[in-house]
Amino acid sequence: MRKIRLLDLGSLSPLRSQTVYHAAAYALQEDSPDTIILVNSNRPYVCIGFHQDLEKEVDLDFCRAHDLPVLRREVGGGAVYLDDNQVFTQWIFQPDHLPASLEERFELYIRPLVETYQALGIDAYHRPVNDIHVGGKKIGGTGAAQMGRAEVVVGSLMFDFDKATMAKVLKVPSEKMRDKIFESLEQYMTTMRELLDEPVDRQAVKDLYIQKCAEALNAEIVPGEWTEEEERIATELDARFTSDEWLYQKGGLRQIGVKIHEDVRVVEAAFKAPGGLIRVTARLREGRIDDLSISGDFTVLPAFAIGSLEQAVRGLSARRDSLVSRIQEVYRALNIQSPGVTPEDFTTAILNAAG
Repeated sequence: MRKIRLLDLGSLSPLRSQTVYHAAAYALQEDSPDTIILVNSNRPYVCIGFHQDLEKEVDLDFCRAHDLPVLRREVGGGAVYLDDNQVFTQWIFQPDHLPASLEERFELYIRPLVETYQALGIDAYHRPVNDIHVGGKKIGGTGAAQMGRAEVVVGSLMFDFDKATMAKVLKVPSEKMRDKIFESLEQYMTTMRELLDEPVDRQAVKDLYIQKCAEALNAEIVPGEWTEEEERIATELDARFTSDEWLYQKGGLRQIGVKIHEDVRVVEAAFKAPGGLIRVTARLREGRIDDLSISGDFTVLPAFAIGSLEQAVRGLSARRDSLVSRIQEVYRALNIQSPGVTPEDFTTAILNAAG
């Protein structure tokens, strides 16, 4: 029976609650053990997905006023408010120790989370591609990424969630929309605190989760040590994750729907695919794509695929046949996986912007 290293790191700073699993991934060598990290943040913060545009997704004025750090992770998905009421469950595995397809990988990762909730008396189930639901309400989402040679899958045990603050940290065009977001969170999201009559012991839940992981993975999970190399990499990542260059990297084109001159326009649009929101900002010149920025809360592997797609369509005419053909070529060449998001979805998002 293979062994998996467990790092139960307890409460760490917001920054370290993110950089620990990135560091473990980048430190992974061919002979390194698979690792499961359990950690929670010792104070509230906001975390955005790898492909998101910070200034479009987060109300930075609210975050500054309430001393909320904002971080960008290397995993896809959307902006989220986090605090010590979630225990993050982070898998850092060798590439051949997880299923090749993202759909099967999410199913395996989600199984012990679902079984943990079920053992507590919560009727949880996997809602493909990568969510956990209870009676139609979400009690957790997950994300995946490739870092170095490691395959990473992350999620959380949702003890509680501050829905009111979550609605406030998002950047929205009106207070009416913010109210609707809060109303929707109340209606379609739930937590252990809401579902159980009595508070649960956090350590007991973590122990139960590790037991379910061992069963799902057919492995022995043993406590391990954080290494000097992981600490060295984490320190480097601490600096990168707090830099403006990293946080604002998807800033791209700023002016939206602006006619520069007769043949040049800067435009933006969004398209909601089953796997997430795709936001496109483009500069069009004489009917061709002169520049393009893609962001959103979708999951795509490898992470650099978005940059490759942006480059590949530059110079093309804004026509469906030429765009979808080129994007399909890039998908095949890079073996891109994007659950719930297809080349046709990216094409539609671009065409929505191009008008």
